[in-house]
Amino acid sequence: MQFASIAMYLTPQSLADATAELWSFLRHYLSQAGLTDLPETLDRTVAYDDAWLRPDLLLSQTCGYPFASRLRGKVRLVATPVYDHPGCDGPLMCSFIIVRTGSSHRTLEDLRGTTAAINSPDSNSGSNLFRAAVAPLAREGRFFGRIIETGSHGGSIAAVAEGRADSAAIDCVTYGNIRRFDPGHVEGVRIIAETPKTPGLPFITSGDTSDESILLLRRALAAAVKEPSLAAARATLGLVDFAVLSEADYEPLLSLAGEALPQLTA
Repeated sequence: MQFASIAMYLTPQSLADATAELWSFLRHYLSQAGLTDLPETLDRTVAYDDAWLRPDLLLSQTCGYPFASRLRGKVRLVATPVYDHPGCDGPLMCSFIIVRTGSSHRTLEDLRGTTAAINSPDSNSGSNLFRAAVAPLAREGRFFGRIIETGSHGGSIAAVAEGRADSAAIDCVTYGNIRRFDPGHVEGVRIIAETPKTPGLPFITSGDTSDESILLLRRALAAAVKEPSLAAARATLGLVDFAVLSEADYEPLLSLAGEALPQLTA
């Protein structure tokens, strides 16, 4: 049995349900095309990052920075979702830099010497793009006074709203989903800047997957964005298309990290 897990955007439940509906269509399409040993449902028991290097991986979604920094050559790109949330531009996406609603901070410069929250050091949206945004303002390789790690974008939003951190960078898809489905969670924060845009979170498959199977996966995804019965699910996900990018398209994420690494170090 092959393995499938699309677990990057699964809260609230409506997103999980829409993702499951998307998989049901993909599974049917792939089965009709002759693929066998397809899982009936997406796996929700395995942590999203534990799925990436499984040898039986058929389809999963990863963050762009982990793909560029440690997954290239071990997995294969399938396609990158195109969302219609504010901050998205085709397959490119940015992060929104947020502060507390009542904060006096109005610009990135105002954040010098303050406390920043990141969801994870290897997150493109929560850390890498944050570094890139403040790098031009750094002095002698320093900008923030302190960094705290929260474990999730939701945790970073809460840290800012509660005053445990002064700022955070939240990927525009996550922020858009929260604004639609849990607006109270962002009532205590406001956006003061956007980060640079880079390619979004790609769908990947095992490094051993054949060219034929990858082409079939891409055809299934292309069919999914045109399927009338999936219109409601696509609207829930904010999904409008899939773009086929190359590994080279993700290389700039490493350049951003290399240029800006010291600037998130207190």
